[in-house]
Amino acid sequence: MFDKILIANRGEIAVRVIRACREMGIGTVAVYSEADRAALHVRLADEAYLIGPAPSPQSYLKVDRIIETAKMAGAKAIHPGYGFLSENAEFAMRCEEEGLVFIGPSSHAIRAVGGKTSGRSLASNAGVSVVPGTTRDLTDGEVLQAVRDLGLPVVIKASAGGGGKGMRIVLTEAMLGSAIRATRSEASSAFGNAAIYVERYLGAARHIEMQILADTRGNVVYLGERECSLQRRHQKVIEEAPSSFVDLELRRKMGEAAVNVARTAGYTNAGTAEFLVDSSKNFYFLEMNARLQVEHPVTEMVTGLDLVKEQIRIAAGEPLSVRQEEIRLHGHAIECRVYAEDPFSNFMPSPGRIRALRTPGGPGLRIESAIYEGCDVPIYYDPMISKMIAWGRDRCEAMERMRRALAEYVVLGVKTNIPFHQQVLTLPQFVAGQIHTEFLESWLAKGLKPETGTFAEIALIAGALYLHTRKRAAPSSAEHGGQDDSAWKLAARQDGLRRR
Repeated sequence: MFDKILIANRGEIAVRVIRACREMGIGTVAVYSEADRAALHVRLADEAYLIGPAPSPQSYLKVDRIIETAKMAGAKAIHPGYGFLSENAEFAMRCEEEGLVFIGPSSHAIRAVGGKTSGRSLASNAGVSVVPGTTRDLTDGEVLQAVRDLGLPVVIKASAGGGGKGMRIVLTEAMLGSAIRATRSEASSAFGNAAIYVERYLGAARHIEMQILADTRGNVVYLGERECSLQRRHQKVIEEAPSSFVDLELRRKMGEAAVNVARTAGYTNAGTAEFLVDSSKNFYFLEMNARLQVEHPVTEMVTGLDLVKEQIRIAAGEPLSVRQEEIRLHGHAIECRVYAEDPFSNFMPSPGRIRALRTPGGPGLRIESAIYEGCDVPIYYDPMISKMIAWGRDRCEAMERMRRALAEYVVLGVKTNIPFHQQVLTLPQFVAGQIHTEFLESWLAKGLKPETGTFAEIALIAGALYLHTRKRAAPSSAEHGGQDDSAWKLAARQDGLRRR
């Protein structure tokens, strides 16, 4: 087992990996940009090193600097988290060349499944149905012919895409030229690769993904599915495990398909096969994510497995801790991604300082976060500030716990999308599990309900102002040997008055 691991990431995923390492008795090395000097992952790690300025191409994407730091710190392995360099085959290969263990699949496997077109070809070779479309990168002229062969509507996709970027839906041929230009431009900017391909657009389908684990000894298992159909601009915002749409037979078929893709690719470590599923429960392979997923906690909550620890053990050459027949799904889990953005202003990012923070608690609740009171949310990175996961014995209890937790969660200083989540979780279609990939955009087109401050927020603001005034107007209570009222006590007192 490794004695020290460098985490080549930031935010809540860096914190998540640090905690898993600490439980395993493994030392941790954090890296940070100038914008993240006071970040939580920096504070929690055993060691932390500055790697560059705030922009990610000059820091978190700087391969040479990260490898140099790992060797200097004496780390034997690197965990990439997700995003940044997590699916970068060149980074994985450099780690291999430098004698560092990349906690993820091999560079060969990343290349095999990482490209969208190569992944589709591999899935076809594994006997898995794919969404109809092309299996290689296309020129602009070839795109037109492919569209005519497939029939409209189609999706123009970036071959190196991910995270909902580099995608344009084309409903008419007149839209094709602008869609090609926009997709290539976004792909070049986001991924440094302007290559594109074409898929038939399957509207109103379910987006369901299957988590797999594969060790270096030939063992591959699937851990059940995640329901990821609630998306905005092709990005997931709420995920569940298991899916209320998937029955035992469909789960088995999709799981075996995911395992076949992994075996064909010679894949090891954690990975996720993503599928589109139509109303008749026909499923089609989309892509393989060669990394840990943002939404991995919902799988952990229903299986009882720690996927980060499994990743580390696999990378150290250990066998999987479970066999397929031992995997059981218990209860239901829902995850809400909390972003520093304003849902009432077209989800504009809302960077700034966290002035006050109250996180929810109680049974069945888990929060993955990297924020604290007084920290800054920088503008340079993804605006996700936390993930909240609620578990229940069934879907109904999980929803009830999530609604309660959202009502308790208060963040002041930046706008968040918490009100958006609160509204979604009361929608009759969501409650009934009648969702698909187009549902959320259709609902948002009608507009969110007007924003109203929760009483928890009002009480917290009042308490914070009261405490601030007390501190400015008088010596500290410690000088008098007394106990000063806290903002939290005043908030509780205000809430008690309201309830009376």
